[in-house]
Amino acid sequence: MRRCNGKALRLLWLSPIGVLCFSMLWVAPVMLHPQCLDFKPPFRPLRELEFCVMYKEFGCCDYQKDQELMARFYQVMDHFDYYGYANCAGFVLELLCQECSPYAAHLFDAEDPSTPVHTIPGLCQDHCFQFWKKCSSAIPFLSDDPHIAKVKEDQALFCQYVGLGDVDYCYPHLLSNQKLTQNLGRVQSDSDGCLQLCLEEVANGLRNPLAMVHANDGTHRFFVAEQVGLVWTYLPDRSKLLRPFLNITKAVLTSSWEGDERGFLGLTFDPKYKYNGKLYVYYSVEVGFDERIRISEFRVSANDMNLVDHTSERVILEIDEPASNHNGGQLLFADDGYLYIFTGDGGMAGDPFGKYGNAQNKSALLGKALRIDVDDNERGPLYRIPPDNPFIHKRGARPEIYAYGVRNMWRCSVDRGDPRTKEGKGRIFCGDVGQNKFEEIDIIEKGRNYGWRAKEGFSCYDKKLCANSSLDDVLPIYAYSHKMGKSVTGGYVYRGCENPNLNGMYIFGDFMSGRLMSLQEDRNTGQWKYNEICMGMGRTCAFPGLINNYHQYIISFAEDEAGELYFMSTGIPSATSPSGVVYKVVDPSRRAPPRQCHYDPLPVRVKSPLIRFVPQESLIGVEPSSDKIQEPQPTESHDWLQELIDHLGEPGPHLATPLPTTTKPPRQSRRKGRRRKEKSRVETAPELQSGMVRLVGDEQGRDDRGRVEIYINREWGTVCDDLWTTKNAAVVCRQLGFQYALKAAKNSEFGEGTNLRILLDDVQCEGTESSLLDCKHAGVGINNCAHYEDAGVICGNSDYVVEV
Repeated sequence: MRRCNGKALRLLWLSPIGVLCFSMLWVAPVMLHPQCLDFKPPFRPLRELEFCVMYKEFGCCDYQKDQELMARFYQVMDHFDYYGYANCAGFVLELLCQECSPYAAHLFDAEDPSTPVHTIPGLCQDHCFQFWKKCSSAIPFLSDDPHIAKVKEDQALFCQYVGLGDVDYCYPHLLSNQKLTQNLGRVQSDSDGCLQLCLEEVANGLRNPLAMVHANDGTHRFFVAEQVGLVWTYLPDRSKLLRPFLNITKAVLTSSWEGDERGFLGLTFDPKYKYNGKLYVYYSVEVGFDERIRISEFRVSANDMNLVDHTSERVILEIDEPASNHNGGQLLFADDGYLYIFTGDGGMAGDPFGKYGNAQNKSALLGKALRIDVDDNERGPLYRIPPDNPFIHKRGARPEIYAYGVRNMWRCSVDRGDPRTKEGKGRIFCGDVGQNKFEEIDIIEKGRNYGWRAKEGFSCYDKKLCANSSLDDVLPIYAYSHKMGKSVTGGYVYRGCENPNLNGMYIFGDFMSGRLMSLQEDRNTGQWKYNEICMGMGRTCAFPGLINNYHQYIISFAEDEAGELYFMSTGIPSATSPSGVVYKVVDPSRRAPPRQCHYDPLPVRVKSPLIRFVPQESLIGVEPSSDKIQEPQPTESHDWLQELIDHLGEPGPHLATPLPTTTKPPRQSRRKGRRRKEKSRVETAPELQSGMVRLVGDEQGRDDRGRVEIYINREWGTVCDDLWTTKNAAVVCRQLGFQYALKAAKNSEFGEGTNLRILLDDVQCEGTESSLLDCKHAGVGINNCAHYEDAGVICGNSDYVVEV
């Protein structure tokens, strides 16, 4: 049993079994995070400050605020003679300018909602004594706090009142605290370089939301498509129209079983939508006994700008699908104004169609990036072939083909280019789902061969075809193995305004593992640097409206009309499960200066009732901060130890009637063609210590980290990291008496437990369970992984990152 170290655990309420502690309960110190008085991150001013110059590089004041503080300074100093001015001017300037400090919210005690915001920033005792001694006469002009008026004549009482409990963070000691100042304004990362970002919930209750697009018409609406064939309209205030924008559920072919890749798969608006009202959709249909993918054109209703005219459908293109998977699904208009269509290779494993497969066959439309011209198609053909398409004059090749050799590109995007230099503008990025070993990211170029089925990532798949000198394939910019994830979801190069640090960063994810990832191009070498993205730990995301967790199955990414980045994920990957959420990506370390990202949406005429947005997700692992020591809590007289033992000896809730959220996700990607394995749950007997865990494998013998080993049915075994997340790690760490899960370690970071059996696989926790047995999992002893996927954790009783 672990005893509480030092100050007691702040997050006692998070543990479902309580915390065993034989000392008094105190509030644990928490790591501060930069925050302004408007409860937002600091920024870099567009125009250099003239008054609070100590914060001209980074802080909470723009030029306008700086001028306001300067005016206030002169108002205060008008009350002083020459002698008083000489003594007080420096102090007054410092005190006023702390509103510009990156830690202004902390200095003015604004982070604690239970107390009023201070009128004088938190001063270190020695500095406060100097201020009071030389310039106490300035206090009435700086503060109208009635309590300060009572204590201003007493140096000790005044300095006690304006002081801060955590003396390391008072002014001016704050300025010399390197832990707080050395990385200000940069994207924070943990000890492994995992970038810590936050999220904002934007929409919820969606059924496999697989596309979010905007019409680029100035209204800043966004449209979210569900796999079943519904498209919903959302207004800039995030309210949802009750009546769907598009409803083709009767025509769309899909099912409720998890992993079905058929359905409504893609949506894009014509670049001239504002004038011609045209949009294009990509969906699965059944015609007789055949399954097909269909590309159709629709027009918006002449009577309602938030409703498609369903009678306007014109089928632009249909392609037979030999199997029910690898259906592609991406539609987009590139900078050249042409419509790009990304098809899958036709399904099944290894692209077995014909001598070389569909992807390498230029006479087939499957496994391709197609490019067609749908402009001015009211008369004549529904589409034309752009005159510079690469194979337009090649015998036996389909003229629609723009690029080939792709397996199943799931989510592509066009780079808007650097907001200032336009560098990178027009590049098309795609994530191509792999077969057995690798997932890849490609930049699509005219006429190029992307290798499948000869290659998978950088590796040969079909060795004979791979050795063919005429292959002339282009390699991906990045590929990762199935140790990291098993189904890539392509993303976007961030070009928005609100998060300047993210500019130029390609952010994408993996559907199966739930990883968020990023690539950043080195302009000198042309190489792409990889960084994983984590959710902010500790108080990193403790801003109003932000959260630090998301549902695992990352389906798609999106941009809004202003260029801000979003992604969609779900807890149950079924077309009929309403567990889908849309998240906005936020950098908590730096924001754009106020007013820089302002835009005025054009008015939207609404004829449908509105559904107001109600967030469902919440920040986890953080309580409202307070610098004040809490009163010791009375100790209950019952036996805590016996209660813990009794609790751990009980069977988990999944052994009785399953909860609605415990549907088992498929191990393979929803965009892969392997047959889903049936996995039955094995019921564990309620033994005394079943579900207990231990940490082993740390070379230095530390007890706060190691490979997770679990005791079930009278044996110890390991846990696979396939779906291993910080929520899973939090369950283990709290069970061992720690406050925080600092890392969910993967890839057998703490060694392989080869002498043990793998007892748990596909573990998915909400983060509040008593043990891993209470989480969703494949069943005790049921797995299709290996010991190189043994999971581990790093735990801690502080939210400071621990070096590995």
